[in-house]
Amino acid sequence: MTQESRAEPSSTGPDGDITDFVDLLRCPVCGESLTFDEPGRRLFCPLRHSFDIAKQRYVSLLDGRSGSLKSDTADMVSARLRVHDAGVLDPVVNAVAEAAAARSTQAQSVHTGSPVIVDLGAGPGHYLSAALGSVEHARGVGVGVDLSKYCARALTRRVPGAGAVVADVWRDLPFVDDCADVVLSVFAPRNVDETARILREGGRWIIVTPQPDHLAELIEPMSMLSVSADKSDAVSAAVGQRFEIVEQTVVREHRDVTASTIADLVSMGPTAFHRDRDEIERAARTFAPGSTTTPVTVAVTVTVCQASVDR
Repeated sequence: MTQESRAEPSSTGPDGDITDFVDLLRCPVCGESLTFDEPGRRLFCPLRHSFDIAKQRYVSLLDGRSGSLKSDTADMVSARLRVHDAGVLDPVVNAVAEAAAARSTQAQSVHTGSPVIVDLGAGPGHYLSAALGSVEHARGVGVGVDLSKYCARALTRRVPGAGAVVADVWRDLPFVDDCADVVLSVFAPRNVDETARILREGGRWIIVTPQPDHLAELIEPMSMLSVSADKSDAVSAAVGQRFEIVEQTVVREHRDVTASTIADLVSMGPTAFHRDRDEIERAARTFAPGSTTTPVTVAVTVTVCQASVDR
């Protein structure tokens, strides 16, 4: 954020992707609406808080209070891209698309004229892309939010037409009230109050959380964090005061993976903050030597919530 600062030239502006969703955004400092400056290189509010648009076509709406938080590095994002390219998480991607289709196909935002899907903790955008692909007979508007600028850059490259915002999803979200038809929180933090604020009446919040046996084969040998047995119950209790849970489904499949993919599964998550890639790769080769593959469990709970009338 700058106060009337000079911005570098950008490839985005009134004719770029951000135009599709600028009416959904609000200033993270004062809560006022945002608009483009004349060259289309920044967004600014009536109080002249301004935010540069990156040349990679995303905008950072951090308010200055989240600078010390860890976010995905470039190497972590690359590992995640390879995991998705290998199809390991396809069962999760497909489940998100199916859940999103039920709401987004029939919705139409007053802000954009199209269904609006907001992905909180979007990563490089695979789940947002799947949700947008589920919209029939209409062009959905998609916005991915992540604390990592590397995720934002990857999302704008890999999800044509979608926008990316760098922001902290634990804080006040930089969106206007009642703007989203679908909100996604896939392996991501869940900000209950702010999600309730930005969802339109009848909107759906799709939450994906790992089951206790998710990647269980790798937890001990690869020193990964385990999932608590009461994870799903805790999520239900947290969202239940503001949302009605309309559907809860467990998705479970076994996927064959190589040592290289095992290393990527570890390297894309928080374990990568504490172990270097060489150490992770050595452990993966010990667990799955040579060109052999080993089965791992992909197991998640997909919770679909609807905003309560009295929220």
